[in-house]
Amino acid sequence: MDELDRRILKALQYDFPLRERPFEVLAQRLGLDADLLWQRVQHLLEQGVIRRIGASLDSRKLGYCSTLAALRVAPALVDRAASVVGGYPEVTHSYLRDHEFNLWFTLIAADNTRMEAILSEIRLALSLEPSDVLNLPMKRVFKLDARFRTERC
Repeated sequence: MDELDRRILKALQYDFPLRERPFEVLAQRLGLDADLLWQRVQHLLEQGVIRRIGASLDSRKLGYCSTLAALRVAPALVDRAASVVGGYPEVTHSYLRDHEFNLWFTLIAADNTRMEAILSEIRLALSLEPSDVLNLPMKRVFKLDARFRTERC
C-alpha cells in the first residue's frame, strides 16, 4: 500500500460525499482521474484492505430492533451454521469465537417479533436446543469510531 492508497482510504472513511457520483467527487478532491481512483479502490477491495463500502445507519432511529446473538454449534456444523445465519439479510455480520457459544452475529429486524422468528428459524434449521441460542439485546449504546489510521505505524 502506497501513499496514494492511504490518501484514498482516509477520504473514503472521513469525507465520503453523499452525491450522485461520489467517486467522481472524491477523485476531484484528491486531484486524481476518476478511472484511476476506481481502479485503486477495486484493487484495495480485491486485496481485502477494504471489505465493505456503505453507510452505517442508526437502526434504532429508523425504528428497528437489534440484538447480538450467539449459537452453540458442534465444530462440524460451523460452516453450515454460518451459511444459514448469513442467508438472512437482517444479519449484519457474524464471526467465529473460541468459546462454548462459538458463532456470534448481529441481527437487525423491523420488530422484536421478526427478530424472534429469525432466531427460531435458525435454531430449527440447525436442530439446536433453545439453550444453544443466546439473544443478547442491547441495553446501552457504546458507539466506537471504527475508522482506521492510514499512516504508517
